[in-house]
Amino acid sequence: MAKTSMVEREKKRAQLNKKLDKKRKELKAIICNVHLGDDERTEAEHALQKLPRDSSRTRQRNRCRLCGRSRAYNRLTGLCRIHMRSAVMNGLVPGMHKASW
Repeated sequence: MAKTSMVEREKKRAQLNKKLDKKRKELKAIICNVHLGDDERTEAEHALQKLPRDSSRTRQRNRCRLCGRSRAYNRLTGLCRIHMRSAVMNGLVPGMHKASW
């Protein structure tokens, strides 16, 4: 079980990303536009640097919905390997079953 503070921190990062994602993309588009003047692009760089670090998508980490574990996360189900295995064994994930050959 992950610490509650870590799970809450991830939620805060997700909210910040959702709030500032559009502005971040607009600033990056200005920075990458070679047809604009250097002054505009430099201003956009400074504005981007002033945004909170946690508003960046790369700062987020996927976590298990049940326990908050960050390692061995499965994107298909949103669960870690431990809870994924127990869900498959209980028949809660349609189309998945224990392999045998």
